[in-house]
Amino acid sequence: MQYPPFRIDRPQSRSTSVVFASPHSGRDYGLDFLRRTILDELGIRSSEDAFVDRLFDTAPEFGAPLIACHAPRAYVDLNRAADELDPAVIRGLRVLRHNPRVSSGLGVIPRVVAGGRAIYRGKLDRDEAQQRLDRIWHPYHDALQGLLDEARAEFGQAILIDCHSMPHEAVRAAPGREGQRPQVVLGDRFGAAAGSEIMARIETAFSSVGLRVARNAPFAGAFITQHYGRPAEGQHAIQVEIDRSLYMDEAQVRPNRSFPGFRGVLRGVIEEIAEIGRTKALPVAAE
Repeated sequence: MQYPPFRIDRPQSRSTSVVFASPHSGRDYGLDFLRRTILDELGIRSSEDAFVDRLFDTAPEFGAPLIACHAPRAYVDLNRAADELDPAVIRGLRVLRHNPRVSSGLGVIPRVVAGGRAIYRGKLDRDEAQQRLDRIWHPYHDALQGLLDEARAEFGQAILIDCHSMPHEAVRAAPGREGQRPQVVLGDRFGAAAGSEIMARIETAFSSVGLRVARNAPFAGAFITQHYGRPAEGQHAIQVEIDRSLYMDEAQVRPNRSFPGFRGVLRGVIEEIAEIGRTKALPVAAE
């Protein structure tokens, strides 16, 4: 796998407190990892937020940095805490407390991909798991917090847009009738991770281009939103989940014919979100 395990695309001149991030779009699987997995090439990619980094790669045009991981989610999941380790896939661990994500195989070193399909036959050594955290997880999160610290120092606040995609099946399972279900789900941990006015303006940025938007259902945000969302300290985090069927062939993991047009639509959304970060930091109302 290539090093560094992520890239930061910086604007020529940073003009907004917004930071865009794509932690799950990495597709550098590496020959060693592909030899270890019992899944085929498409199977191992089924948990990947494929092409999300490309959907948001115009962010620097509007004065905002984009950080995107090269390493795939199936190798190490950056949207999990570093201690969400799974004894069912890592040798020598004891179960210390119940964690539903770990129990389902979706810890920081995943045991399964979409559909509950096992990644490995057998277990990994604990040293190998720690190496993945040391080489990828910690550097990525150090760099992300660095970008947020820069924004707070320059603009008085930081707004993290954590960019993801969701399988169309997840959308079909959401409440509502076909044709009325959300195409975009924004998660702010039910108001705990971002100021209400910022959340409202980001929702408007998506809905104003004709996208159906929901909040916190079926996705309210996981580790990244919870960890970085500290609105009382001027640091806001919102998870964005986009229906994959809008821009890609999920079965073949490749862009569909709608990809260029949808990327153009998102370019306008990105511009509007970047504009939010050019306004003076807003006080956070007490709950």
